[in-house]
Amino acid sequence: MSAFGQRINDLVSLLPALAAPALDQAVDRALDLLTEAARADRPILVCGNGGSAADAQHIAGELVGRFLRDRRALNVRALSTDTSVLTAWANDIGYDTVFSRQVEAYAQADGVLIAISTSGNSKNVVLAAQAARERGMAVIALTGEAGGALRECADVLVNVPSRHTPRIQEMHLVVYHYLCEAIEDRI
Repeated sequence: MSAFGQRINDLVSLLPALAAPALDQAVDRALDLLTEAARADRPILVCGNGGSAADAQHIAGELVGRFLRDRRALNVRALSTDTSVLTAWANDIGYDTVFSRQVEAYAQADGVLIAISTSGNSKNVVLAAQAARERGMAVIALTGEAGGALRECADVLVNVPSRHTPRIQEMHLVVYHYLCEAIEDRI
């Protein structure tokens, strides 16, 4: 078998774990929270670093724009996209609070923060989750197996059963594409 074929087998072997009862229930709860916020036009904020920042932007793009069907725009913001805010705050104050500062600006009670970190320990993502909770927002954490520090500040933990960053990110894509499609079905 080729290296690519083995990679596909590794990926496929992880997929059934997403349907395990605990993860299935977590994804259903995440969908409920996101749908409630979307229906009420409350903010859905999304943050992460590196590949997780790209995932945050992907989620926002699908929900502000459209995933599969025409519908109204949803109130979703990726906190990694405003380079002026990011660079000014990181330069003047520090990178640890670049997302929590934006949560302060955009949070609304009963909104949702999707916090993405494969380790669950990215300090700026954890601080954003804490700031969101302080402001009455629900926190959905997309992490790897252990959940890290996000485990403690998440209302819903979707922890992919892997410690390998690329596999975690690939499974996050499966989860958030499902959520985008299901939110459109519900609203």
